[in-house]
Amino acid sequence: MCKQEEHRQIRRFSNCAVIVAHPDDETLWAGGTILMNPEARWTVVTLCRRSDEDRSSRFFRALENFNATGAMGDLDDGPKQSPLIDCEVQNAILSLLSSNKFDLIVTHSVLGEYKRHLRHEETGKAVLTLCRGGKLSATAVWAFAYEDGGGKHLPRAVQDADIHIRLPEEIWQKKYEIIAEIYGFDCQSFEAKITPREEAFWCFGAGDNFQKRLKNRS
Repeated sequence: MCKQEEHRQIRRFSNCAVIVAHPDDETLWAGGTILMNPEARWTVVTLCRRSDEDRSSRFFRALENFNATGAMGDLDDGPKQSPLIDCEVQNAILSLLSSNKFDLIVTHSVLGEYKRHLRHEETGKAVLTLCRGGKLSATAVWAFAYEDGGGKHLPRAVQDADIHIRLPEEIWQKKYEIIAEIYGFDCQSFEAKITPREEAFWCFGAGDNFQKRLKNRS
């Protein structure tokens, strides 16, 4: 997809929600897209870490840089990553959003972005289930399109995703500053190393079978 086509795809939406598992996911996987489209109204919700005072304060500072509003949940994010009940994740999403109608919803892939973080996969599954069931309404749903070769390399944008954007240098620098300076990740951290210069998304309409299409690629 050429750059002009990419921008037409992005700019046809005005009311956009980004639904992620953790504060920083919005920046890592879609921060450039948010920064490149300041005319849109962005709502960002994260399902974990509200009780982490340091991380939550950094999240809301990041939202200020995105000129976005948002909210945080407090689902379990312990190191064991015990699976959550589907309805628990779905109810958390609905409770955090001030509306259930958007032009665009952006979220995790049901496959995640790397091998592996269960909360990412659960979040993507919950959003897509809510959309298919009519509890969330959107003209389009975009799922992050990244992969790490099953853990063989750092996560990177899927080259043949529906939308693939090479970020302008100044946009990437701003995105990196949010990761490094606001979220406070050291330059040798996983988060700083993977901050993508390219952002990619799978795109779905309201009637698509999201999970079947993505899982066919696994």
